[in-house]
Amino acid sequence: MGIASPGIGSNLDVNGIITSLLEIERRPLLFIDQKEAGFQAKLSGYGGLKSSISSFQTAVKGLSAVSKYQNLIANSADTSSFTATADSSAIPGSYSVETTQLAAQQKLVAVGQTNTSDAIGTGTLTFDFGSISGGSFDAGTGKYTGSTFTGNGAGAGTVTIDSTNDSLSGIRDAINAAGIGVTATIVNDGNASNPYRLSLTSDDIGLQNSLKISVSGDAALSTLLAHDPAGTQNLSETVTAANSVFKVDGVSITKSSNTISDVIQGVTLNLLKTNSGSPSSVSITRDTSTVAGSVGSFVAAYNAVKSSIDELTAYNASTRESAVLQGDTATLSIGTKINRILTSSVTALSGALTSLSDVGISFQEDGTLGLDSAKLQSAISDHYNDISGIFVAQGKPSDSLLQYVSATDKTEPGQYAINITTLATQGNTLGSAAAGLTITADSNDVINLTVDDTSGSITLAAGTYASASALATEVQAKINGLSAFSDAGVSVIVSESAGVLTITSSGYGSNSKVSISGGNGAENLMGATQTDTVGVNVAGTINGAASTGFGQFLTVGTGNIAEGLRIQVTGGATGARGTIAYSEGYAFQLEALTTEILSSTGTIESRTKGINESIDDLADQRGTINTRLLDIEARYRKQFGALDILLSNFQASSDFLTQQLAALSTIPKTGKK
Repeated sequence: MGIASPGIGSNLDVNGIITSLLEIERRPLLFIDQKEAGFQAKLSGYGGLKSSISSFQTAVKGLSAVSKYQNLIANSADTSSFTATADSSAIPGSYSVETTQLAAQQKLVAVGQTNTSDAIGTGTLTFDFGSISGGSFDAGTGKYTGSTFTGNGAGAGTVTIDSTNDSLSGIRDAINAAGIGVTATIVNDGNASNPYRLSLTSDDIGLQNSLKISVSGDAALSTLLAHDPAGTQNLSETVTAANSVFKVDGVSITKSSNTISDVIQGVTLNLLKTNSGSPSSVSITRDTSTVAGSVGSFVAAYNAVKSSIDELTAYNASTRESAVLQGDTATLSIGTKINRILTSSVTALSGALTSLSDVGISFQEDGTLGLDSAKLQSAISDHYNDISGIFVAQGKPSDSLLQYVSATDKTEPGQYAINITTLATQGNTLGSAAAGLTITADSNDVINLTVDDTSGSITLAAGTYASASALATEVQAKINGLSAFSDAGVSVIVSESAGVLTITSSGYGSNSKVSISGGNGAENLMGATQTDTVGVNVAGTINGAASTGFGQFLTVGTGNIAEGLRIQVTGGATGARGTIAYSEGYAFQLEALTTEILSSTGTIESRTKGINESIDDLADQRGTINTRLLDIEARYRKQFGALDILLSNFQASSDFLTQQLAALSTIPKTGKK
């Protein structure tokens, strides 16, 4: 029988002995804990490094986008008269703007009605849009005399008035729901007997958006709304459609809108009020402050990365303490790679700026970057067109009709010759006879066609068109307004020569094509037959290598140092077309490097993955040792338990013998008498 409490019988401290022995056995766990603490410290170090590199990546991205150097600011000297915005195509300068008339929407008002709910009549309203010319206008009556109306080719819109919407409010709602370019409201003019008047406003402004309203149906509906500026006018014009009239640098201009984007290149003017006799100016300047700010952020972010690397890899000789990543080759290599880029010059870059020092960035004695703000501002002011090349990837063709589009990571910086053997062309279909100018609904108004592999059907507005040019405008508007085409990014240009129409795809290349497939108006519009011509892709070489042409785009194929370089050929002649210089700026190179470093297969991720695997291995080792310790403890307890029992038995025997010997000493001695 064993002893319930070890050591009680033998006076042996069994638990203490086992605890001491197990402490010795647990020493490998202390070593594992120390290793894990070291690994965790390295993980924390890599986390800090990753954060600083990520911030650096954000800073270089702010400099690697070409758009960063194309921002222009438009400032109006009189924002109450007009405002302005500028895009990257604008040219810095100052322009005088003088407005004598703002563009306006035509407004018409009908005669008053007793209420808004009584039935007026049923029928169909047809709204046409165009310009009013000639004759005279009586502002008192709001009527024209001796004028003509010419449709603008945008087509007419119809509204059906039936018993469900034949009241004044119903007519208003039906017009608004139709979405035909007219907004209807009801105005209460305070008249005692007939105060409710229907007001109609053309949604689009400009002379060419005046209204003509035809009514078929009940006489009461026609009496209320039929309106022909060249004939019977049952409505009164309260606001006359007008174009904007203004001058830019003294040049007189008329436009059908108050928002003008095609007068000053890259500049959109928003005319707000007239300032006749007191012209104001708009100045277009480069957004230099954004560039300067981004350069400053870049320098600060690099210095933060350097500081992080220095701290993580430092060794304190006086305390003989090493930082968590001291001697770590991966961390040191990151700093080396960044510095290698910063200390090199940009290959294939020409002009006054070719290195960081040219824009005021240089290394200081402590290895950080310093920024000479005055030198940077001077570079921006004097060489603004060159500063982007210091930071971005760009291609500069020597021919203005060639455009750099893109490059890949396979493209090497350099200067490459361009030779064009074939220019891209657009597909088209040419009519065989002059177009009929009279379009009759349900008779010759439908055209089915395919443009660039997208098919659709259009319905032309009925009427007799003043010229083939006006009809061409209607056809172009209907095709380009069809959702099947616009959703596919397809559009056309419709032109005429001697009355014969040509429909041309806006696209270029072998996918550019137009064909008429049917419709009751095909023959009237294009003649009995049409001649279809499919577009041709651009062809040529870049750096002597045969390149792939698609539309106007030419791309260098594999096996050439210019592989992946893509340009757009917008015009010009065939033959030698000069060169394109492709360069990769500092920010572009650093963005590529930081992207690689921070990727799932990059340096930091690989190192942290390896450390986490080592931590997992330590956890496995810890588990194995803990399991072994349980076995050792059980063995010790078994062994010392047996020893305890043995010693206890020895003690019991000793006590018995002692008692027996003591008893013997008390027995009287006997002898012979």
